[in-house]
Amino acid sequence: MTNIERYTAFDVDGEGGNPAGVVLDADGLDDGQMLKIAADLGYSETAFLFEGSRIRYFSPLAEVAFCGHATIATAVAHAGRFGAGTLALKTMAGEVVVQTKKEDGRLLATLTSVTPSVRDAAPSLVDEVLSALRWSAADLDPALPPRVAFAGNHHLVLAVSSRERLADLDYDFEALGALMSREDWTTVQLVWQGPDGFHARDPFPPGGVYEDPATGAAAAAFGAYLRELGVTGRITIHQGEDMGRPSRLLVDIPATGGIAVSGTAVPLPEAR
Repeated sequence: MTNIERYTAFDVDGEGGNPAGVVLDADGLDDGQMLKIAADLGYSETAFLFEGSRIRYFSPLAEVAFCGHATIATAVAHAGRFGAGTLALKTMAGEVVVQTKKEDGRLLATLTSVTPSVRDAAPSLVDEVLSALRWSAADLDPALPPRVAFAGNHHLVLAVSSRERLADLDYDFEALGALMSREDWTTVQLVWQGPDGFHARDPFPPGGVYEDPATGAAAAAFGAYLRELGVTGRITIHQGEDMGRPSRLLVDIPATGGIAVSGTAVPLPEAR
């Protein structure tokens, strides 16, 4: 019988975070079985770990190349069973190294993304997204221009000029989902820069999810985006607040190479 574990990743003091399914012994499962497990759980992602550290990720609707919060959940679950250390995970996007260690009495997991990239977003494409979001160009922060960033998956980054605009998310699910599927974007990374770091929201209609409460892959891509603007060092991303699931993602941006994203994870009761 398949052992399915449930964790919430990027939690804040044991609360909030993004739920993920974790299967540490996925050998023998086929695509249909994995998709059914993911759909039955209903979380945005479920991770399946195979012998040789190969890992696959499924949303309730389809397989995705990489998922940050499910990676953090898997690393914490693995460390809980086998001890803290380093995992070199073989994802569809490439190798992702994850380190776990005890910090302040808890397991902290840090993933380092594949080599990221950033490209311009065509103005006509941004206009399409704004229409689906029911936003306007006047809502955007001119200091943080729209870009498409990649660190395992592609994400459009849109920065808004006010926290109120970010809080007011009421988008056209079908229109944005169709556009994102066409462009091969996993989420749209909506951000606002505040005095305590960045606040983010991530629509995820291609996965059948209205909004993701903590998105490690998008956080890594956003780190690459900021590096293109000359930012290095550590930033904090606050996500999930407007969903009632506060989440904290720590992003370390080196001068070169992959982007590191850190967070904790806690097990969830099966009934939750």
